[in-house]
Amino acid sequence: MLHKIIKSFDQHTQIESVDAHCDIPCGIYDPHHAQIGALTVIRMVDLIDQQVKEHGTIETAEFFNSMARYIAVKEEHAELVKHEIRVIWGDFIKESHTEQFPQLHGLVHKIMALGSKARQTVDRETALHLLDAVNEFAEIFWQIKGKETKRVKSPYSVSEDMVVPEL
Repeated sequence: MLHKIIKSFDQHTQIESVDAHCDIPCGIYDPHHAQIGALTVIRMVDLIDQQVKEHGTIETAEFFNSMARYIAVKEEHAELVKHEIRVIWGDFIKESHTEQFPQLHGLVHKIMALGSKARQTVDRETALHLLDAVNEFAEIFWQIKGKETKRVKSPYSVSEDMVVPEL
């Protein structure tokens, strides 16, 4: 009902309509959160594998508690990767960018699929492929922003490469 009232009010007033590229047009985008998410997926897979190697399938409350927590964090961060890439894709990437980088459509689709597979499995190779795809996206993102990039070892427990802008 409120929607009908607002719609009726809009029809009878001379208020100009405006559009923004997102809910809050901040202009601040960065693939860093997606990279951290992908690194976290790798770390959780490593911790799950370590837990199994150390304890086998010992059915203790501690084992199940640790496994549940690792799995929950792995899934949360795989979904975070997908979310962060979707936001940049939907709010920042323009048609001119996809013309300049025609691989973007396929790359974003690949990240979405790898994010889903990372949630469904406990496979380090999948998690590494996810990070690689996110790093490729980051390189393109920073090229669009006119920034040179470099690859550095992450300063975290997972010392895989990360793409960072040269500031």
